Amino acid sequence: MHTTKVEFIKLEKPVLAPWLCRLAQEFFSQRRRVLVLVENSEQAMALDRYMWVWKKGSFVPHVWDNGAVDSYAEPVVITTRENNSNAAQVLIAATDCSMGFAHRFEHVVEFAPTYAEDEVAQARKRFAHWRRDGYAPFMRA
Repeated sequence: MHTTKVEFIKLEKPVLAPWLCRLAQEFFSQRRRVLVLVENSEQAMALDRYMWVWKKGSFVPHVWDNGAVDSYAEPVVITTRENNSNAAQVLIAATDCSMGFAHRFEHVVEFAPTYAEDEVAQARKRFAHWRRDGYAPFMRA
């Protein structure tokens, strides 16, 4: 078995931003560096803005790595590319990424949408792929 911790989170509706913020804050409070991978620059910009205001009294230092900033010193980086620009230990995959990229992290969080059949099938495939690669993925309770 590999030491990478792989967890899936059930999504009952297509609202991801609160989860991404909550998880980023959780790992940041554990002093772990986080990479949040999103599908496109619109999602990255929206998440960047949302992360500032999502919870009163909460602060998660972060940056959107849009190629124009140096993100190495940042504990939380939002990106659309498979590039671990802040040497993160944790990958929060809000979109598909290659298994080769995901395998580089100590902890990977993926999502298992339950609101659309095609999304359910994709999540099951990813879960099975992790198992086939010798990992022990689990569903977060």
